[in-house]
Amino acid sequence: MAGPAPSADGSAARNPLTALTLDELRQRSSVKWRMHPPDVLPLWVAEQDVPLAAPVADALRRAIDLGDTGYSHGTAYAEALGEFADERWGWHDFRVDHTTVVPDVMMGVVEVLRLVTDPGDAVVVCSPVYPPFYAFAGHAGRRVIEAPLGPDLRMDRAALDEAFRRARAGGSRPAFLLCNPHNPTGVVHRRDELEAVAGLARRHGVRVVSDEIHAPLVLPGARFTPYLTVSGAEDAFALTSASKAWNLAGLKAALAVAGPEAAADLRRMPEEVSHGPSHLGVLAHTAAFRAGGPWLDLLLDGLDANRTLLETLLAKHLPAVTHRRPEGTYLAWLDCTRLGVATEQPAGEPGVASDLAGPAKMFLDDARVALSSGHVFGTGGAGFVRLNFATPPAILTEAVIRMGRAVDLSQSPS
Repeated sequence: MAGPAPSADGSAARNPLTALTLDELRQRSSVKWRMHPPDVLPLWVAEQDVPLAAPVADALRRAIDLGDTGYSHGTAYAEALGEFADERWGWHDFRVDHTTVVPDVMMGVVEVLRLVTDPGDAVVVCSPVYPPFYAFAGHAGRRVIEAPLGPDLRMDRAALDEAFRRARAGGSRPAFLLCNPHNPTGVVHRRDELEAVAGLARRHGVRVVSDEIHAPLVLPGARFTPYLTVSGAEDAFALTSASKAWNLAGLKAALAVAGPEAAADLRRMPEEVSHGPSHLGVLAHTAAFRAGGPWLDLLLDGLDANRTLLETLLAKHLPAVTHRRPEGTYLAWLDCTRLGVATEQPAGEPGVASDLAGPAKMFLDDARVALSSGHVFGTGGAGFVRLNFATPPAILTEAVIRMGRAVDLSQSPS
């Protein structure tokens, strides 16, 4: 029997999410597979259960064979991103000279915040949101002000307006840390929504810093809009990398991109920041953006199929759990409030991703499925869990079946 036909990048045309078995995945030493005991199915941290894309693996093998493990140099990474952005997102005026390499997206976010805000200034976030937004801003001496998402899990213009007003009143140089696409909800912001953000930010004197690490992971039915392409975003910044789309979190390298009015600010980035990225990371991310498109397309097909599979599984095994179909990322934000599980939260601020409470703790203890606890994502997260569906369909199926059994047992008369 003939095997799968080769794809354009020379790899087998196969869904990356079906390439590895559970036994193979358990050999990995990364945090996803080592944080919990072997009987736990890990659907929590944002790692994908996929092999490396062939162009990335080839670039790394070549570097190792050559002993090319020195310091990074040049603009190939930014050029590759520019080509990808032009082809995929219509970002035709991407400026390589308005970029700089940073260690990773969140370290880049902190360094940009240091450029455009002062200690004690406010950073606005739309909660519930990626927990490190709280932790990194706080560790940098900035105050976090929440602008909660609306009931539809999209940005609430009135809430943003009020948060920007408060941020401006409490400091001279506030910022808005935008998550585009949004983690954990999987919402992909529309152009009109981003234009509204830009208008509000200009009116209140708020600088926008857009985390676009999930940008390549927009699923069928939605379209990604780079924040720097909308009118009014000329003084903003974006941070991105190939980390989430091609599963390269262990290969550190990201790019900070400045709008035309922010380029002078970016030039003030301390030189030592550019020493943090790994040379192998730069090579891997460059290869992903430049030649990893065919692999990414196969992945997106697999994620779309898993998105539908998850809906079917939830309807059958967890009918009391609801969620809105994610438009992007590989993350599902599950509303477990109808399960009646106590949602007492550990003391402290949001942002400690290892903290478990409520449904996430119940699913870990009783179903042996690891999920991210909703409360660490800030206001609006209590009673929710975040599920990573970038895993083989068989693992996803087994996890939801286990979760359903745990709920049934918890609700059975004693």
